[in-house]
Amino acid sequence: MTRLGAWPRAGGVEFTVWAPARRRVEVVVTGPRGQRVEMVPGASGYHSVFVEGLGPGARYRFALDSEPELADPASRAQPEGVHGDSEVIDPDFMWSDDRWRGPGLCEYVIYELHVGTFTDDGTFDGVIDRLDALADLGVNAIELMPVAEFPGTRNWGYDGVFPYAAQSSYGGPDGLRRLVDAAHGRGLAVVLDVVYNHLGPEGNVLPEYGPYFTDRYRTPWGEALNFDGPGSDAVRRYFVDNAIQWLDEFHIDALRLDAVHAIADPSAYPFVEQLSDAVHAFGAGSSRRAFVIAESAANDSRLVTAKAEGGIGCDAQWNDDFHHALHAVLTGERDGYYADFGAVSDLAVSYREAFAYAHRYSVFRDLHHGRSARGLPGERFVVFDQNHDHVGNRAHGDRIVSLVGVDGARVAATAVLLSPFVPLLFMGEEYAETRPFPYFVSHTDPELVEAVRRGRAEEFGLDPAHALDPQSEATFLSAKLDWGARGREPNAALLRWYRSLLQLRSERPALAELDPNRCTTEVFEEARALVVRRDAPRDSVVMVLGFDDEPHEIEIALPGGPWAVLLDSHADERAPAAFGADRPAVAKLPARSALVLGTAEA
Repeated sequence: MTRLGAWPRAGGVEFTVWAPARRRVEVVVTGPRGQRVEMVPGASGYHSVFVEGLGPGARYRFALDSEPELADPASRAQPEGVHGDSEVIDPDFMWSDDRWRGPGLCEYVIYELHVGTFTDDGTFDGVIDRLDALADLGVNAIELMPVAEFPGTRNWGYDGVFPYAAQSSYGGPDGLRRLVDAAHGRGLAVVLDVVYNHLGPEGNVLPEYGPYFTDRYRTPWGEALNFDGPGSDAVRRYFVDNAIQWLDEFHIDALRLDAVHAIADPSAYPFVEQLSDAVHAFGAGSSRRAFVIAESAANDSRLVTAKAEGGIGCDAQWNDDFHHALHAVLTGERDGYYADFGAVSDLAVSYREAFAYAHRYSVFRDLHHGRSARGLPGERFVVFDQNHDHVGNRAHGDRIVSLVGVDGARVAATAVLLSPFVPLLFMGEEYAETRPFPYFVSHTDPELVEAVRRGRAEEFGLDPAHALDPQSEATFLSAKLDWGARGREPNAALLRWYRSLLQLRSERPALAELDPNRCTTEVFEEARALVVRRDAPRDSVVMVLGFDDEPHEIEIALPGGPWAVLLDSHADERAPAAFGADRPAVAKLPARSALVLGTAEA
């Protein structure tokens, strides 16, 4: 089947668009040429035409019947933004990653970043300049927040309206391809955050072309995408082809699907399953691995259960339960979804079973929530102590280090990076970045801007005059990372701690094997402490995590041994000799502290 959008062929460009209710569709070539060519209607509402004499760089729009001309819904480039012309791009690129296969998902250590605020430059090329620092840290995958063309130049990316076009202000399609190629050259996989549950409100042309949306369901962002009604075959094709485009044309290694719980689709063959099948088929037919990582608040283990076992077949999902449990015990916060957490035992359950809520009553939801994930491998779950959502969806975008200090951040990092799951870091956390990551936009519609301002203020119960202005450039600039902080103390000390944790994760068999079934826990609620033991053949590692802001003493069981201290956040306050073999040990627990022990013979 012909690809959607504009594709250079020998002697010209082939255009294809889905517009099932339109009688007459024309390609309007803009610029000096000023050509109009009527497209030929075909089966299932598709219109196609080959226009001679065109090539990469040509600008165009589509004219639908007698209505105003619109950009291509499958545009590969919008060099003048969401309200400008579409551009034909050159599909060829001088790749240098021919031998790249990528790490297995069980090996991933993910670093999430926002292109616009990661560097002062705020572009794909700017990210390239920092890849060596990430590789040196010990991560092996970068995750880009959405880069599909969004309005303006300042946006988280979840307001994208051209899913096929890489953001022009970041460097467009060639900039993204340069970044992916450079990342692979440094041994870094690239995960791309894609949004298939809604489109943004400004510049969205899809409704003019066909039934991409339905009013039978609602999402937090408005009408739902039409994945199960009349015309949904073509809608599914549009988004599945988009997913494959990122893997094929841009060499992306994995896709992170935003909020799949907000995709309304009760059909027998759900869209998420169809997309996962397509991604895996692409991977099987290429020399590279290809993964699907979903974000879901549903705690439905079927999402990451293999198809052969009756599941949907996604490779992994973000595990909010782990984050919520860790955040609540560290900070003491109990508002919103944190109302369901706060006990150390919640985190202990998450270590062993991934979901703390597996058909368990949720106060926040006022219902029994979740389905057991017991027995699933650890690589099915991505865990974190912060990400763009849990930082940016706070009133002031404050990070975990601003809430619990460097000591607390060190404990959180230990809990995440030595867990039996795939760890994710949010940009800057490795060196205690304190600059916030608030929500920001740069819309051009004054009414929309005001609605966003009011909505954000109301979400936090604030007067708009006293809330951060998401439209302000100052709000955006406040989120730019301070790379100079990496060389200052105590930031540099935390950076060394992260490197040590990631080195341990790669060297110790007990930590490299992602098997929560071989993870045991010991809970000390009164002392706000948790002991986690990870086992593998001929190796064991024990974490002693102290979350309280007061010191305690606990007695921990240490069978086997002898035990060596691998890492200690408060070495000057403890006596390593106390950790012998086959006997209970009294552990001094300084406030917000982390101790890592390992069997000495490993």
